[in-house]
Amino acid sequence: MISVVSLPRSRHPRPHGSRYADETAAHEAVALALPMIERALRDPAVSGGGQLCIVVLDPALQPAQTRFDEAVLLEHAVGDRGAWDADYAGFARAKARLAWHSGLDGHRLQSAAPHRLVEGDSLLWGGVCLDGIVVGVSGAFPWWDEAFATAIAANLRAIAKRRHAEAVAAGALVAGG
Repeated sequence: MISVVSLPRSRHPRPHGSRYADETAAHEAVALALPMIERALRDPAVSGGGQLCIVVLDPALQPAQTRFDEAVLLEHAVGDRGAWDADYAGFARAKARLAWHSGLDGHRLQSAAPHRLVEGDSLLWGGVCLDGIVVGVSGAFPWWDEAFATAIAANLRAIAKRRHAEAVAAGALVAGG
């Protein structure tokens, strides 16, 4: 089994973000995707090293509102971080940052709108923006990084929808109320 390790987060307090897609929901979204990811990482056609990093951002926090580090809900290493042959955490963050700033999947941005890239933007893809939910993954081949990121983003969206439905069913008239 591949181990999952939470990486240290910023020491700065996070601003208030999504009520229904919070850090706990991000953990749940990743946990739901891990069986698929762990199985896939054993295949050298998916990942040469069998390790990767996942970065999930708060969908309620936008670049104009906050710094990137404050928008990070979760950063997870999958596999033995000591065996990494590259800075997968740095790459996953760069992919997430690109999707966060552009509002587009990294591959879509790079293939259809490279004119929007600015100096310092990552030329790697594997970050997605699904209905404002941004996830960056690095460690597998880019099409697999993108697939894993999409699965996690879809899980987070479903969890947020479930939480919202539960709040409405309980009679809430405002988020968190």
